Amino acid sequence: MTSTHKKVIEIFTDGACRGNPGPGGWGVLLRYQDQEKELWGGAPMTTNNRMELTAAIQGLSALRRNIPVHIYTDSQYVKKGITEWIQGWRQKGWRNAVNKPIKNCDLWQKLDALNEEYQVTWHWIRGHQGHPDNERADQLANRGIEELTLKSL
Repeated sequence: MTSTHKKVIEIFTDGACRGNPGPGGWGVLLRYQDQEKELWGGAPMTTNNRMELTAAIQGLSALRRNIPVHIYTDSQYVKKGITEWIQGWRQKGWRNAVNKPIKNCDLWQKLDALNEEYQVTWHWIRGHQGHPDNERADQLANRGIEELTLKSL
């Protein structure tokens, strides 16, 4: 039986922060057919939103093929930002509705460039609801914090 499935890469992302701001971590689970790759990292003083954005950036930055990508995030900030708000920010010179610079502009610009480079479909999934791939991304983000904390001891 021939599969009619298109080849797609799935990316599950999550960010975590202990305190906001505080030490943070990001985690990514990449899946292509039967192959998986895990990525994680951390930052000593950051915010949850920066870690959520960093996870998406790291996931897209790890790609080696330009085939359709499905990204799953539990962050409405990331999902709405990249699919709804980004065009307005770009048009306003990376400023918000009250003409102030948008927060995390450096990361939004990186994510915007990567999003334009690939065929990305964005999905929001509710976090901490037992979705196994979202839970793995969360574990990786927390691993990023733990490894960062161990290095600073």
